[in-house]
Amino acid sequence: MSEPARLWDTARARLARTLALLACLALAGCAHIEGALGYYWQSVQGHARLLQAARPLDAWIASESTPAPLRARLQLAQRARQFAVQELGLPDNASYRRYADLGRSAAVWNVVAAPPYALELHRWCFPITGCIGYRGYFQEADAQAEGARLAAQGLEVDVYGVPAYSTLGYLDWAGGDPLLNTFIGWPEGEFVRLLFHELAHQVVYAQGDTLFNESFATAVERLGTERWLATQARPEVRQAFAASEERRQAFRALTRATRARLAEIYDQNKAPAQDRQALEAMKSVAMQDFRARYAALRERWLAQGARVEGYDRWVAQANNASFAAQAAYDAWVPAFEALFAQQDGRWNAFYDAVRSLAALPQSERHARLQALLPPPHQGD
Repeated sequence: MSEPARLWDTARARLARTLALLACLALAGCAHIEGALGYYWQSVQGHARLLQAARPLDAWIASESTPAPLRARLQLAQRARQFAVQELGLPDNASYRRYADLGRSAAVWNVVAAPPYALELHRWCFPITGCIGYRGYFQEADAQAEGARLAAQGLEVDVYGVPAYSTLGYLDWAGGDPLLNTFIGWPEGEFVRLLFHELAHQVVYAQGDTLFNESFATAVERLGTERWLATQARPEVRQAFAASEERRQAFRALTRATRARLAEIYDQNKAPAQDRQALEAMKSVAMQDFRARYAALRERWLAQGARVEGYDRWVAQANNASFAAQAAYDAWVPAFEALFAQQDGRWNAFYDAVRSLAALPQSERHARLQALLPPPHQGD
């Protein structure tokens, strides 16, 4: 073994021990949480393995064993990473300067849950991130087991794979968040979109406010990707992304309308004596209509030669949990885009304004975001 390789192995071993120690320290304040030890330990082990699998991009690019398509994509990642720093004001740190092949289809599997007649996510509380509406597992079987436990309590549950996650910059000293095989092969526009989204989480993070955090990152990804496509991408990349974005917006409009319909049904029937059979019937009609309207979209997309497997999976398992989880990613996006416009498109000023919002109590933060929302279009 060469000296650089030996030093790298030593550093990885030291990293694993350090992460284990950090988990033990975190657990000191969470001993009352049932199953905390096992959950935190799987998190530490899973992330340590992910970091240990990562190697610098230059090493992958220089290796003769690296397939040409992967080498080209890693070179694209380097350009996109530099663009993120220079053009979008995103962090210039160690994240996404290394790559790992995990040998699986997802980085983690998230579990979300909600009551049968409400769009309110079940929440878990953690030392650093606060209380959030999902729980992540590095093994799908563990996520499915947690989902089954929650379903046995009468909750509606969704378990889904996540291609990437952010450590919020806390592990920059350990190499930061790496690029992963779970999204490295995505079409260029989708790839840079995810990269900008995850980096945005390292700029601002409001503890316990998933709607704020995810909507902010989604706004950054949309604004940043628009600029990348306009200045860096080939015409065919712009065309492919435009078609993908058209499908995404149509699907989001459909799910947003269904979410509003379900919320109205649940809000109008909150009395304890409400006939659950009638409530279930109204909910069933709304879900049937949602699937019928998706089927029409799907037929059109297939005629255009689009791939719809991901949408099919979402629709097949759609329930209160999946609708509520999706809301976190777009609820405040128009407000953040309006705030960006108020700052004349100056990224650093925009981030400062978002940090000011993050420092407010959540109720005041949401009131300010509500005031930023543009008025609804006639007929919405």
